[in-house]
Formats: sequence, structure tokens, C-alpha cells
Amino acid sequence: MTEVVVYSRAACAYCDHAKQLLQTKGIAYEEIRVDLDPDKLSEMLEKSGGLRTFPQIIINGKGIGGFSELWALEQQGALDKLINT
Repeated sequence: MTEVVVYSRAACAYCDHAKQLLQTKGIAYEEIRVDLDPDKLSEMLEKSGGLRTFPQIIINGKGIGGFSELWALEQQGALDKLINT
């Protein structure tokens, strides 16, 4: 089963867009709010390759980037393939 993790924070429009896209596609994900659990920041940085922007989206342990990258995968038809592998 595919594991999707979204590292997010409050008042983040791109975080909301990413979560909405995943929900619309019926993709289950775990949301980790770094603003509510600051200890998760180091985990996010490790999994994202040091990227500090929000959201950071991890699919099957691999950081894919933020909303722009998620949207690009969707536009290319690659998101479904990535989720279904």
C-alpha cells in the first residue's frame, strides 16, 4: 500500500491545495503539522532532502517536493502511476 505523508503548517494555502488534490483523488494521506509538533521539522528536512518550504510531500518514503511538484505530477498523469506502484 502506498504511504503518503504531507508535512504542513497553519495558514498555508499551498498545504490546503495539496490536501484538497489528494482528497479529491481519494488518496489517503497522513498530515503532520510541523507548527504543532516542532520536533517533526528535523524529520521533514531529512525526508525532503533539506527543503524547508511547505508543504513537503513524501510518497513511499521519497520526497517529491511541494504542491507545485504534486500538481505537475497530476498534470503529466504520473501521480496515479506513482500512487499505484
